Amino acid sequence: MTPLKAVILCGMPAVGKTTVARLVAKKMGVDLVGGGDILKEIAREEGYDAVGDDWWDTKEGMRFLKERQSSPEFDKEVDRRLLEKTKRGDVVITSYTLPWLAKDGTKIWLAGTDLSRAERMAKRDGTTRPEAAKVIKARDSRNFALYKNLYGIEFGKDLSPFDFVVGTDGIPASKVATTVLRHVKSRKA
Repeated sequence: MTPLKAVILCGMPAVGKTTVARLVAKKMGVDLVGGGDILKEIAREEGYDAVGDDWWDTKEGMRFLKERQSSPEFDKEVDRRLLEKTKRGDVVITSYTLPWLAKDGTKIWLAGTDLSRAERMAKRDGTTRPEAAKVIKARDSRNFALYKNLYGIEFGKDLSPFDFVVGTDGIPASKVATTVLRHVKSRKA
């Protein structure tokens, strides 16, 4: 049996990528691989205590993001590992850069407003919406600069690599996942 091509989910921080990806992977019966998880593996190899979904939003996580800006090797290694998984197929991947780098796979952008993302992050991380908004602003700025410098990607602005865009504002993750699955099935037909 031919493996299913990879399903690659992308979007700004706190848009719901991980939650939706978990649901999609479970429903499809395939593995879930997150670019952030691989990057955290590399962070642990560098001596960081990189655990938990909200680690990126901690002071240590932000420090690692800053360190990572000084060396493109962190991200290039993550992307190398993710590209290998994409080629093998039968996987759902969350990644900030893979949609621009991979030739294969169904590429889906999850879209959400800054307000919705701040609300989601505040609830997830047990913080206030204003504090979450500050973190989002800092991460967005760093991510844009990093990927622009590393690959020339206009992260969050250039949606040309995507097959499909799904809004997440005010929509339960289960419904977003159902929309994603419908699109994936339509591409297989």
